[in-house]
Amino acid sequence: MRPEDAVACFAGWKVPWWVAGGWAIDLRVGHQTRPHNDFDVLVLRRDLDLIRATLAEWDLWAADPPGRLRIWPVGEVLALSVHDVWCRKAPTSPWSFQLMIDDTDGEDWLFRRDHRIRRAVTSLTARGSMGGAAVLTPEVQLLYKSNDVREKDAADFRAVRPLLTPEECEWLKTSLEIVAPGHGWIPEL
Repeated sequence: MRPEDAVACFAGWKVPWWVAGGWAIDLRVGHQTRPHNDFDVLVLRRDLDLIRATLAEWDLWAADPPGRLRIWPVGEVLALSVHDVWCRKAPTSPWSFQLMIDDTDGEDWLFRRDHRIRRAVTSLTARGSMGGAAVLTPEVQLLYKSNDVREKDAADFRAVRPLLTPEECEWLKTSLEIVAPGHGWIPEL
């Protein structure tokens, strides 16, 4: 799936969703900086019932920690430990996208790995989001990518770092100091 495919697929959703992962970084940068093997969509746990009902005809698989995929039947409430759902149109189709599930506290988004890091849900949308789709703000996406940095995560950081505002840099730096003191990105922020 590509961003424009997501806009068409999710046009009828009555809940917020954001382009996430590497595509979120590339959409902020303004062009594709590297190949993408998947498409990530951030959703809020509070909206899962409606999302599952909307995707009732799809083949959805929950990723139960530590990484076991299993069918997610309509009507099942996912455990709080489940943060990823793989989605495809039919059992014989390739995977179309991955739902990344985040929690909230009222109108605040909570960082999955440390709930001390929070911000208003309304602040998750990046500047320059594409028509029809909200794009996850780069500092939040980079915070997720900061854990066990792979080459593609480092490439995403290098691509978007020059475009971050001082406020975005400060938020990411402060968040990294909480969850990963001494992280290699801190001096660059």
